[in-house]
Amino acid sequence: MAGGMVLMGILIAVLPVSAAMVLHGTAQMTSNGWRAVLWRRNIDFRIFGRYIVGLLAAGLLFTFIGFVPDRAVVLISLGIIPFLAVLVPARFVPQASSRLGAEACGFVNTCMQFIAGVSGPLLDVFFVRSHMDRRSVVATKAACQTLSHLAKLIYFTHAMGGDSGADEIAMVIAVVMAIAGTTLSKFVLEKLTDHQFRRWTQWIVVSIGAVYLTQGLYVLATR
Repeated sequence: MAGGMVLMGILIAVLPVSAAMVLHGTAQMTSNGWRAVLWRRNIDFRIFGRYIVGLLAAGLLFTFIGFVPDRAVVLISLGIIPFLAVLVPARFVPQASSRLGAEACGFVNTCMQFIAGVSGPLLDVFFVRSHMDRRSVVATKAACQTLSHLAKLIYFTHAMGGDSGADEIAMVIAVVMAIAGTTLSKFVLEKLTDHQFRRWTQWIVVSIGAVYLTQGLYVLATR
């Protein structure tokens, strides 16, 4: 729950944007990839395959414009994402299981990966009215996010000429800790009901978002 947001906030505070994005992408790609392996029997591969179409479209767009955000943009985007996820009526967002829903999900969420480094709360909106149980939601989202974080890692490494500045030792540690944390979280998820899972996720991400939005506006105002 909001692990990617917490990690991104920490990294962006101590590293240049590109290095933070690559290190975050490494950790989150590992975390989500391992989660997808653990819950592989629950993945909806039809949604996953259609998600890739939207991801590729977003990748082509950002490769063309070559946009690299600064720290203020990342923090403000991190802060806004949870509120967008809460305030936009779910009925206006196509569900991942609906026609073109997974494609739209892939495009929007990958774009946000390139801007904020995180897109989990927005990804949730595309699943909020689905009839999938929490295991299927977690498994399918994990598979989708694995590819989005991989795209982010490739994009920012390429943007910096093949050298993001991320420390190799830190990347190895991030991979090991991501696998350990994801494995332990499986036991927590099994104890939660679907209602508890959705309620706690919403409150946690909104609270974290408020902190990041305040930080981002402060950075912008003190330039």
